[in-house]
Amino acid sequence: MLLFALASEWRLAGAQISAHTSGMLRIGGQDYIPVADWAGVHNFDLRWVKREESLQLTNRSARLLLAVDHRETQINGIEVWLLFPVVLHNGGAYLAQLDAQMTLQPILSPPRNRPGVKLKRVCLDPGHGGKDPGNRAGSNEEKKYTLLLAHEVRSQLTRAGLKVTMTRSTDTFIELPTRPEIARRRASDLFVSLHFNSAESGRDGVQGVEVYCLTPAGANSTNSRGEGGDTGSCPGNRCNDRNLFLAYQLQKSLTRSLGVEDRGVRRARFAVLRDAVMPATLVEAGFMSHPTEGPKIFTAQYRQKLARAIVDGLLAYKRAVE
Repeated sequence: MLLFALASEWRLAGAQISAHTSGMLRIGGQDYIPVADWAGVHNFDLRWVKREESLQLTNRSARLLLAVDHRETQINGIEVWLLFPVVLHNGGAYLAQLDAQMTLQPILSPPRNRPGVKLKRVCLDPGHGGKDPGNRAGSNEEKKYTLLLAHEVRSQLTRAGLKVTMTRSTDTFIELPTRPEIARRRASDLFVSLHFNSAESGRDGVQGVEVYCLTPAGANSTNSRGEGGDTGSCPGNRCNDRNLFLAYQLQKSLTRSLGVEDRGVRRARFAVLRDAVMPATLVEAGFMSHPTEGPKIFTAQYRQKLARAIVDGLLAYKRAVE
């Protein structure tokens, strides 16, 4: 339903299209650039997979799939949600300039640390806790399994030579704004909040993994529940490029290692992401409500695999930025 709503919204916005001499368009307050122009500048070959509906961009190191009227795209086989839909105008596809800068660029040209700067400390945030049980599946509460997963991730990261701190190590309630503050006080280089998903009643077929990072200023989130209409800047936006690249590495590792459904890298203004002053992500590591995926989450063996995939994603990020 979300995709159809977006498509309708942006077709209506066509009445507000204004063209610039540079070839750019102004649609709904956003600047759009021709995909063909962007592809040429970045040495991509472009071809329509289905005329005026979907297109593919390829070069020696990357492959992108874009779909007109949709926000979902694929970058090297991993699903990533754009900030705005791709639009069609006079037979050509257009991409929001904000997406070119804040979605494609950080993944295709990863940010780099200054020479000699190493990533040493990771803060793990087991979601929920204490009076906040999180999602439930029968007698199973999310807070229990996020903590168990965090302990496993900590153990594996420590063996890999990193220093790890946790926002909670027992079944205690921690206020949301306190969690990124703990990471800041402990001089953490990364913040990773761990969660498990649950579908609405009657939709127990929904499964898979999704990783969130903070929505850039001026854009709507993939998941806007509880955000209101505020699209302004947050402290966490200072790390926009690194937030996205970290989320991408985690999503890639989780989906490829576990063979789970790829629900994509997504954007949200969750409280724990808004106030993080270091690169931060929120991992939804599967659906407790799914009849197959849920029971696996409740086993130590599967959580070890989840932890391994998360650790591999973090180490891939570390190698790339260093």
